[in-house]
Amino acid sequence: MNRYDDRRVLITGAGSGIGQATTLRILAEGGTVVAADISDTGLADTASKAGSDLERFHPVIIDIGDEGSVRGGVEEAVGILGGLDVLVNAAGILRSSHTATTSLESFQQIIRVNLTGTFLMIREALPALQQGTGAAVVNFSSTSAGFAHPYMAAYAASKGGVQSMTHALAAEYAKDGIRFTAVQPGSISSGMTSGAGMSGQSVGPGLPDDVDYSLMMKLQPMLGEGFASPDAVAGVVAMLASADGAFITGTEIRIDGGTHA
Repeated sequence: MNRYDDRRVLITGAGSGIGQATTLRILAEGGTVVAADISDTGLADTASKAGSDLERFHPVIIDIGDEGSVRGGVEEAVGILGGLDVLVNAAGILRSSHTATTSLESFQQIIRVNLTGTFLMIREALPALQQGTGAAVVNFSSTSAGFAHPYMAAYAASKGGVQSMTHALAAEYAKDGIRFTAVQPGSISSGMTSGAGMSGQSVGPGLPDDVDYSLMMKLQPMLGEGFASPDAVAGVVAMLASADGAFITGTEIRIDGGTHA
């Protein structure tokens, strides 16, 4: 199924986890992808897995928490692709801690990368998206945006902001034909859940040392204990940004195996 033939796609967080899985999925469906990440090692790993699709894979270094990096990286990506039809904002970080001991610097860093970084990517990509074909943006929220996950106040705030922003942008740019949706992954195996962070943007361990993560998660009706593959999210992202999602905008889809049913 080549839903992405002749489609130009920019994906952040493409060096690991869900961003990498999404990159490989869209390449497999015929898309031409600029894979953006802060980690050149991560991008090299993604390239090594692209196989015969490598000729349509173009790595670009972007630190989404830095305005200058985003501006230059998006400009480079649009130049490589000759335009832009799809933006997937998968990059992010997770640092969990007891709120009483969370520093302002740590809180602001999570907001800067997850929320402000998503905004910056969208702002810089909008002129190209407005000229694109079937333009779509898929943002990454989280189950943390709507459900209580202890020790994740900053992360929840950042992902709740992404989700609210997605709704506002969908209304603002409907007249331009740009669709905005969000996915809410939960219980998905990734750099975040292993404590390594996503897209090389890790700033510390995923959870405080004295927290039993298993006590924070309900059992998944579909899987029992454990986490699903990033491919479970990549397939949904690919659908949302394709013609199959042409009537979907201004909403989010939870992908958590029923953890929060």
